[in-house]
Amino acid sequence: MKGEIKSGSAPPKIRFREPQIEMAHGAGGKASRRLVEGLFAPLLFGASTEPLADAAYLKINGARMAVTTDSFVVKPLVFPGGSIGELAINGTANDLAVSGARPEAIVVTFILESGLPTAILQREVQAMADAAECADVQIAGGDTKVVEHGKADGMYITTTGLGTPLLGIEINPQSVRPGDRVLLSGPIGDHGITILLARGELDMEGDLESDTRSVFPLVESLVAAAGPGIRWMRDPTRGGVATSLNELARDCGLGVVLLEDGLPVHDAVRGACELLGLDPLHIANEGQFLAVVASELADAALQALHSRPGGAEARIIGEVREEPRGSVLVTTRYGGSRIVDMLVGDPLPRIC
Repeated sequence: MKGEIKSGSAPPKIRFREPQIEMAHGAGGKASRRLVEGLFAPLLFGASTEPLADAAYLKINGARMAVTTDSFVVKPLVFPGGSIGELAINGTANDLAVSGARPEAIVVTFILESGLPTAILQREVQAMADAAECADVQIAGGDTKVVEHGKADGMYITTTGLGTPLLGIEINPQSVRPGDRVLLSGPIGDHGITILLARGELDMEGDLESDTRSVFPLVESLVAAAGPGIRWMRDPTRGGVATSLNELARDCGLGVVLLEDGLPVHDAVRGACELLGLDPLHIANEGQFLAVVASELADAALQALHSRPGGAEARIIGEVREEPRGSVLVTTRYGGSRIVDMLVGDPLPRIC
């Protein structure tokens, strides 16, 4: 939830009427949207009607910058392909990147649980330092708090990131037009299913690793190839691809039509989802991003992604259409179709 704070004299209209906060309110789906739009936005952003995005743009003394903030509460702290420290840096850098900004600096806050072994903390601080170096972003400062034993799953990490705008690009869902193509940078669902298996709560095995990484190098190539034609970007973390695209459809008032055959999903993810009754489109990702690009620049954009390390599996997965307005439609390989809604509930808690 990032927006521009504006003052106003009219009293805020609080629409959130649920009696208490549940886990689903932090899962990134419909319940999260109700909380953000019904309570946070009216009280914090007043009468602003701007769509909420992964980062906010501020102008200070004539200089424009992007700012984002996030919290990481993953369990277990270490998982195949990454850990909470690496995730915190990459997730923050990615929110800036898909907002059209170069990640420059990150401020970090640690919430540590009493009794946490120093060796674990040192490991995660080193993981953050390594990830920051890889992402070419500096860690500018931070804060530390300690809570009672059993109150923080070992540690929580909160970050705030600053970025400088990339030239030649303006991310705005209102600029999306019918005929625009939807690009996806790579396979979906790896992170969410990896975390689920790493908990050991299911009698399943899978050769999977989290996709956590900085996507800025891919975004930078995309902007160089198709900057003026890039309408919108998002990293589909909590709630997955389905939730991100449903938010886009609602914000732009158009429909998004996906081709099921065009969706890149690893066999291990597909198998786990079939067994558990989950949809890969709802599973969280930490190293992929979505982009909507003008149709005439879509092929150039895809070629640019393919030319960079980590972009070989990028695909055009669908397009924007007039109908179904405000919805996401998936056409199946058998010629049928189905509406895919935002995530409802909390099938995979504490994954990012």
